[in-house]
Amino acid sequence: MARTIDKIVRGMKTSDGAGVKLTRLVGTPVLRRIDPFLMLDEFGSDEPTDYLAGFPDHPHRGFETVTYMVEGRFRHKDNHGHEGLLETGGAQWMTAGRGIVHSEMPEQKEGVVRGFQLWLNLPSTDKLCDPTYKDLQKENIPVAELPGGVTARVLAGLVGDVKGPIERSKTEPIYVDVTIPAGASVTIPIPRGHAGFAYPFEGTKLTVAERPLERGELAVLRDDGDELVLKATDGDVRVLVVAGKPLNEPVVQYGPFVMNTLEEIEQAVSDLQAGRF
Repeated sequence: MARTIDKIVRGMKTSDGAGVKLTRLVGTPVLRRIDPFLMLDEFGSDEPTDYLAGFPDHPHRGFETVTYMVEGRFRHKDNHGHEGLLETGGAQWMTAGRGIVHSEMPEQKEGVVRGFQLWLNLPSTDKLCDPTYKDLQKENIPVAELPGGVTARVLAGLVGDVKGPIERSKTEPIYVDVTIPAGASVTIPIPRGHAGFAYPFEGTKLTVAERPLERGELAVLRDDGDELVLKATDGDVRVLVVAGKPLNEPVVQYGPFVMNTLEEIEQAVSDLQAGRF
C-alpha cells in the first residue's frame, strides 16, 4: 500500500556555524522534529562569502549527524583524532555519543557548495556511547539502477537488492538520493512504523503519493503504507527520501546537546566546561 502525505512545509532561512547561510527544513517552529530526526539543514551557494567561514570547533552530545555533500569540499576534524575530507557525492556519519568537539571547514575559495546535514537522535541507552566517525566517499555509496532510468544512491536502507553502508539497529534509518527522469516513476519501500519525509532539491515538479510537490517543499509522510510512489511530472527531478523508526522517548534539547532530561543537559554543559568531551 502506498503512503500518503500528512503535510507539506517550507524551510526557514537562517545561518549557523560562523555565518554559513542555509535553509532549515526540520527543527523549525513549523516542524520541530520528525522522530527520530531532530534537524535537517540544506546549504547551497556559489557565493563564497556565504560559506567560507564554515563551522569552526563546536560540541555535540546525544545524537548523530549525517552530512551529505552534493557539491563541494569540506574537511572534518574532531578532538578524538578523526579527520576526513568530504567531497562531491560523499557523506560523513558521525556519532557524537557522550561528547565530541569538531569542525567542518571548506577546502575551496570559489565555486558551488551544496549539501545537507541531518541530525538523527540516539536512544537513551546509547546517548553516552563512545563517539565514532565514518567517511563515505562517492564510490562507497552504492547506486540502485531502477526501471525507467531511475537511479537511487543508497546511504542507508534497502532499495531493491542494494543495501546502504550505514545501519542502526534502534532507528533503522533509510537515506536515499533518488534521480527520476521526466515522466518516470519509482516506488521506494518504507517499512510500516517508520516516520519519514520526501524533499525534492533539483528539478521543478514531482508527485508524491499523487500530490504535487515543488522544489523547496518538504512532504511529511503518513504511516499508512509500506512504500512511497514518486513521479517526475515536469522535467528530471532529484529528491531525498529519508525515514526511520521512532524512538518515542522524551527529547530535551539545548543547542548542540540532545538528551532525555534537563538534568542530563546540565551534566552535558558541566562536562563540556570541565573538558570531559
